Parts: sequence; C-alpha cells; structure tokens
Amino acid sequence: MSVKTMPIADIVKKVLNKEELFLLDVRTEDAFHDWKIESDSFTYMNVPYFDLLDGVESITDQLPNDKEIAVVCAKGGSSEMVAELISEAGYENVYSVEGGMKEWSEHLEPVKVDDLSDGGSVYQFIRIGKGCLSYMVVSKGEAVVIDATRMTDVYKDFAEENNWKITHILDTHLHADHISGGRQLAEETGASYWLPPEDAAEVTFEYNALQDQTKIQAGNAKIDVHALYSPGHTKGSTSFVVDDRYLMTGDILFIDSIGRPDLAGKAEDWVADLRETLYTRYKELSAELLVLPAHFMTMDEWNEDHTIARKLGALFQENHGLNIEDVSEFRKLVTENLPPQPNAYQQIRETNMGKIRPDKEEQREMEVGPNRCAVR
Repeated sequence: MSVKTMPIADIVKKVLNKEELFLLDVRTEDAFHDWKIESDSFTYMNVPYFDLLDGVESITDQLPNDKEIAVVCAKGGSSEMVAELISEAGYENVYSVEGGMKEWSEHLEPVKVDDLSDGGSVYQFIRIGKGCLSYMVVSKGEAVVIDATRMTDVYKDFAEENNWKITHILDTHLHADHISGGRQLAEETGASYWLPPEDAAEVTFEYNALQDQTKIQAGNAKIDVHALYSPGHTKGSTSFVVDDRYLMTGDILFIDSIGRPDLAGKAEDWVADLRETLYTRYKELSAELLVLPAHFMTMDEWNEDHTIARKLGALFQENHGLNIEDVSEFRKLVTENLPPQPNAYQQIRETNMGKIRPDKEEQREMEVGPNRCAVR
C-alpha cells in the first residue's frame, strides 16, 4: 500500500486558515513537549513510533474516522511507517507529513504587510516553525532583504517571480538562534551586505557598517538606519525606520515580550542598554510606527491578515516588558528565570561570524527546536 503524503505547505495553509486536522506526532514525549506544530484548530496525539513497531492496535480506538490524520516525525521516515500501519487498519484519510519537523522548521511563508507611500510594498516572511520573521522592502523594482534566513532560494525566487532586483541585505544584529542567510544571499545576488559593526568584532568577512543615521535606498523607499542604534539583545542591535511608517526592531522588541540580553553571556552588562533602548530611544519615536519584529512567540500575536505587527503606541500600553517602572524589577525580569537558551546557539553565533562552516545537514541540526529569543 502506498502512503499518502502531505507537504508542509498544506499544513501551513491549514494553520493559517484554522482548519481542523488530527496530528499524530510519533517523536519522543520530550521532543513533542519541547517543540511541535502548533494550531488552535488541530487535535494532537503523541505516541513514540517505537511503541507502534508491533502495530497500531493500541491507538486505533483513539483515532478519528471523520478527520484527516497527519502523522509527523523528525524527518519523515518513521511517519511513513506509522501512516501505512494506520491505513492498513482501515483508515482512509491518513497522511505522512513530508520532511517532518525539519521541513516544518525551514518553511517560509511570504505575507504582504502593506504598501509603501510610493507604490512599493513591505513583505513579511514567516518562518512558522521557528517563529523567525524576515522582510523584503520593495520599491521601483529594487528590493532590500532584512534578517534573511539560510533558505535563500525563497527570497531569490520571490524577487525573480516579481521582476525585482535584490540590492541590499541587512542583519539587525548577529543572530544566535538561527543561521543568517545574509552573506550567502549577498554572494548569490551581488547585493551589498550590511551588519552593525558593534556585533562584527570577530567576523571573518567583509561587510558594510550599519551605523546611526545611515540611510539605505531601494527605489524611492528610504530605510533609516536611524539605526536607531538599539543595544540590549546584542551590543550592536540596530533598528530600522522604513518609509517613516515602519519600525523594524530585530530582537529588541516583540509583540508580547522583549529581547533577552544573555545570548552572548552579557546579561548583567547589557541590561542598562536594553532598558535605555526600550524606555528612552523608542519612547522618542512616533507612536504610529508599525512595529515589525524579527520573531514571534505564539499564534496569539498574529493579526487576522496573518501578519505579526502592532503600532508602537499600542505596545507601550500592552507589552509588560515596556511597563516596568522599577529598574531592579526590570533587571530581575531579563536576567533571572529565562527560558533555555537556543539549541547550539554558540555554534550558530560562530557560523554567523564566519568562524566555522557547517554543511547543510549540520546547519539543520543546529537549528532544531523552538524560538527562544524572548524574555517570557
């Protein structure tokens, strides 16, 4: 019996459209609870595949006959075996999720945020399995990519389909939770690569320095690296004001949280910088700026149009991390009881510095797991 498969793109559409799906995750219990495909409309069941090697009779009475059943594992192999056993047990709408959680980790979904004042546009690329957000700002046929992931073909294909030329690539900071595709994308497209110099002391490659008041042009769209030099998550963390309407905050400010300052081992040293950025520098900006962060934490942060964005003024009212008057309480929040650090974050930082060059499979393994860039 051939096993039917369901591509990750179909899973993503079901998440976005809030469609029902019965998801049987056959990874270990620890792996499932640490990181899984998430949707309020899905029904979940976790049974490790090694408990099903002798058959699925122990779970068939818990499987639905009136819903699609998708079986997921780490890479797509074990799920095929389990899906076949369930099909042989008489269930018709059973699918193995192609590529498993690794494919879920790498999928990028482009969503239009808004039009620019000159007729250009801003697009948000949602890496739904990791909570990473990257951006493309387009004007007059020129495109700037911000915080690119290592899946560079997605940006190139999207630009090519629309006859746009990628001219600049910017990283808001030296990332520690995922491998940046910035340099690779620059090499593949001939675009300029930009990085904050305060984060580049140990890099092994050439780059253009993102410094306060730098202005980068894409067609008629102006990106002010108002660079709102905004340290705190890293020493060089930099924010961008785009078209005087959008604030790209990197990992400093999220919709429902703020950035953690400990991923370079500098939590105590950088607390003051983080507070200065959030409570002084951002306070001086227009409350009407639409905040576009580099990560999201949960599906609750999504808007109805599937974007992750909120006006700065609203965040100063709603985001707990922006409303702690006591400095010692703020220090405690961002230095104690933090979530576990991202998987392999030291190796990821070294990769992003150019110090090590892991192959594709090693890079995939380094990025396994949830987003952990925020104070919770």
